[in-house]
Order: sequence, then C-alpha cells, then structure tokens
Amino acid sequence: MRLSLLRKLLIASATCMLSVSLATSPAMAQKPKPKAPAAKPAAKPPAGGGAQAIELDDPGPSGDAPAAQPKASDMGPAPVAGQMTEQAAQAKRLFDGEKWGDAATALYRVYKGETGDDEGNKQLAQYHLAISLYRIKAYQGAYGIFSEIADKPNHLKFNETLLWLAKLATDLPEPADIVERVGKYNDSQIDKFNNSNQRELYWQLNYLLGRYKYRNRQYDDALRLFGKVDRQSKYYVRGQFFSGISNVQLRRSIPAVQSFQRIVGAIDSGELEGLEDEDRMRDLAFLSMARTYYSASVRLDESNSPTIDSAKLSAAVKYWNKVDQGSEYWLDALFEESWAYFMAGDYAHALGNVHTIESPYFPNSYYPEAEILKAVIYFANCQYEDAETIVAKFQTKYQPMYDDLNKVLKRFQGEDQDEPFYKFLKQVRDGKADLPPRIKIVVENALGDRQLLRHLQYVQVLDDEQKRFGKMPAGFRDSPLGNDVKDAIQLARDIAVRNAGQLARERYQRNLDELNEHLRDSAKILIDITSAKRNQLDAAIAGSQVTAQESERNIVKPDEEHVIWPFDGEYWRDELGFYRQTITSKCGR
Repeated sequence: MRLSLLRKLLIASATCMLSVSLATSPAMAQKPKPKAPAAKPAAKPPAGGGAQAIELDDPGPSGDAPAAQPKASDMGPAPVAGQMTEQAAQAKRLFDGEKWGDAATALYRVYKGETGDDEGNKQLAQYHLAISLYRIKAYQGAYGIFSEIADKPNHLKFNETLLWLAKLATDLPEPADIVERVGKYNDSQIDKFNNSNQRELYWQLNYLLGRYKYRNRQYDDALRLFGKVDRQSKYYVRGQFFSGISNVQLRRSIPAVQSFQRIVGAIDSGELEGLEDEDRMRDLAFLSMARTYYSASVRLDESNSPTIDSAKLSAAVKYWNKVDQGSEYWLDALFEESWAYFMAGDYAHALGNVHTIESPYFPNSYYPEAEILKAVIYFANCQYEDAETIVAKFQTKYQPMYDDLNKVLKRFQGEDQDEPFYKFLKQVRDGKADLPPRIKIVVENALGDRQLLRHLQYVQVLDDEQKRFGKMPAGFRDSPLGNDVKDAIQLARDIAVRNAGQLARERYQRNLDELNEHLRDSAKILIDITSAKRNQLDAAIAGSQVTAQESERNIVKPDEEHVIWPFDGEYWRDELGFYRQTITSKCGR
C-alpha cells in the first residue's frame, strides 16, 4: 500500500515531505519509565522513501555555464603610469597622509581626467580613490569603484583589488553580491595570498570564489575551492555546508554526509573561533544529514515505481532524532521524520510525531501537509470514514486560507510591483500588515527566512550609509564626487529594494503553490475513498493496502524502557516527541 499510494498521490512532487496531524483515535504518550534511560524507540523501517531538497541558499541564476570572464590578454596591454602631474602628486600626498576626505576629492579629479594625467596614473588614482572612500565608510561608493576595476583584468591594480573586495564582504551583507566580483578572479590570483600573514584572507577568498562556482552550478570547482578552507578558518563551517550541498547536487550522498559530519566534529571540538550560534549550526548539520540520507533512500525505476533502501532511511531517522528539542529546527525534524516513518509503515510513530507538532506549545507552527499524510495513513488502513473526515476538516480549514492568501497576492499583480511588495514585507516584519487573522502566521512564516532578512539588512545598511553621507562636510557632499557617491548609494538601494521585493513575492507564491498542491492532494484522496467504498479502487493500490498482520506493528506496547500513559486531552512538555498512536487495519473486514 505504502509505495503504490505514494506513487499515485505524491511521487510527482520530488521535494514533497508530507507530515501528519492529530488522529481521531486516542493518542498516548509513550514515556520512559521512572529511573530508566530516556531512550526513544528506534525505527525499524522495512521500506520507505521520498526526496527532500536541501535549501540553504537561493538558487543560482540558471543552469547555463557563466559567461567566460575577460582576460587581460584580450583587452590589450596594461597602461603604463608615467610622470604624475603636480595635482596628482598632491592627491597622492593627501592619501599617504591619511587625509581621506580631501584625498578622495583630489583623486577623483585625477581619475576623471581633469588633471591631464595619463591612463596609468588615472587608474592608480581610481584605486586610491576607492580606498579613501572605504576609509570614510562610504562602502557602497568604494564598492562601485572596486567593481569597475574588477571588470578590467589589465587594470594596474586588478590583483590588489581582490583584497578590498574581501574586506567589503565583511562590511556589506551578502545581497550586495561581492561574490559576483570575486568571480572575476581565478585560483592563481587567490594563491598569491597563501602566506603566513594573509592565511585567513586566503581562506576567505577561496570560500567566496567557491560560492561563485556553486551559484553557477560548477559544483566540482566549488568543492575544490571549499576544500582549501582550513578548519582553523571562520569560513570553514560555511564552506563545509556548501560542500555538502554541492555533493547532494552531484548525487554523492556519502561525501555530502561527510561534509556535514565535519561540521559537527569541528563545532564539538571547541577549536573554532568566530563562529556564531554553534548550537544552531550543529542542528542544521544534523538536519542536512537526515535529508541527505532520506533523499538517497528512494530510487525510481523505469515504471516510476520507488524502491527503498531501508538502511539509509534508518540513518535519516537517526539524524533527525539528534536535532535538539530546543532548536528552531526541531519541529521541522519531527515533521520530516513523520514522513519517513510513514514510508517505513510505522504509523504509530508518524501519528505520534504529528500529535506533538499540533500541541498548544507551538501555536505558530504551520504544517498543512500533516493532515494530508494522516488521511493517507487512515486510507491505507481502510478506515475510510476517518480519512474522509480528516480531508473534509482539512479543506474546511485551508481552502479559505488559500483564498485569502490569493487575494493578498492579487494586490500586487502587474509590472513594477517589487518595490510595493518590499513595503509589504516590511509591514509584515513590523507586525503592521493588513492581513486576515487566519493567514497572519502563514504569511509571517513565508516571509521570515534568513535570506529575506539579509536583504532587509542590506537596505538598512544603505540607509545608514545615506545618513553618514548626510553628516559629511558640505564641500564633499556637494562636489561631483559627492554626487557620484550619493547616486551610488541610491542606485544600490533601489536595486536592493527591488531584489528584496522580488524574492519576497517568490517566497509568497511558493507558499501559495504548495498549499494549492496540498488541496489537490486532498481532492485525490476523496476520489480514492469514493472508489474504495464502491470496490472500484485501482488494483495496484487495493493490492497493497495494509493487512491485519502488518497492522500489528502499529499497536503501541510498553517495553523495558517505556510505559504507556494514555492521552487524556492534556499535553505535557516532557511528553513532547514521545507520543505514539495505535492504528489498526480494517482492510478485508
């Protein structure tokens, strides 16, 4: 039953990981006996499967290879810097004297050709101008000029600019896209920093270039670069995460898991410096390992029928169980584990997990798939009336939510809606959005991921830079250079706002599409229930429903380490994660 039903209802969605909701029959907390180890019963899945994409970053631009980067040899010979004019020499003296504001104004005139200096000296002035702007914390203006230099491999300061791009990567958030500029360079240019005095910079640049390769789906190149990031580096954990994901994309599950294991090992060693939120990173590594094993546990044959590797499914369950109960990822782990238990035929565990997810301790949780999987479990056991009731309740609850979500999205139809949606995102984050109460939590969850927060952070950084610019001397603000800096900040902000709005709309639309998919799944289940009641069920499904003998494994029993505490309608925090629910098959009766 499990495989055929999965294939019919859900196999079309490769990244779908269903969960289940509280069942209609009584749930029980299988709690450890007093003074006994609080070990959870181990899963013994005979079969199972599914696929879950691991998403730790936004997808890359496209599947196409990136355009070839220009080479210095393709752009003619590098210019030569001759004798400076007196104005250029004075600008350089100001720079050497660390009079950054005055130096920037003077260097700008040289760079723009107002002093009559040759091309070589104009390039040197351009480079020193960017440094001067960086020193007065005009980061966006500096970034714009360094970006121009990075586009010209024959620029006199092309190689040196790589150092400043690395500095900017620590001053500007990820959406500033420093990675794209570092992608203009190659291994040999980065290797110049491989010395005892610049080792951390060397590791950082390899990480950034690896991110560029990863973004462009050049996974083998990305793995090679991430492999150069030493365990002593603060970029090591992030590099190992992207190594793991790169291996997942290449369908190399063992190396992927090894990368995630190295993260746990490095954190547990206590040797890492500069790593924030170690507990969260460890739990995310466990979650990633579970998802990797889960994805590898299913294979589809030519007829689209899944075959299951029970050992890999068991490994997935083991790593889900390692996610700490206090982690922000615990409910995700519990939810995804429910799907694995379903595939293993361990419905008592699956239903028990959902009973925990839907407890009043988690009022803001949002797992609509839970009720779909619960209906599937009841259907598999020929409890058609209960399955029908679950689906009816699901549709009654979620169809109006879908309609409300759709109405909100329609406010932003048409072109040039990214900026309005950014404003909507800000209102949601500030708790001021005009939303129907029943979808408030759904929208907040959809627009609450870290990638969106980084985009909001970038806009805030640019706003702060505008404020700093407004406090600079009037002579600087009103100069041609000041106008360029002001324009650079405003342009970057406009782009950042549009990008944040676009990403938020995509997140919102994805959430809406997923809910619509669940509603379609619920309709399919009703069709199969109707067919089953008329004895017209598809032979493949009817022939694989749960037998009474198979159903015995879903009778919850005490063992040497656990006792049964019947659920009386009241939840207890120490019972969370230990609920089990007996379900018996009515097939053939």
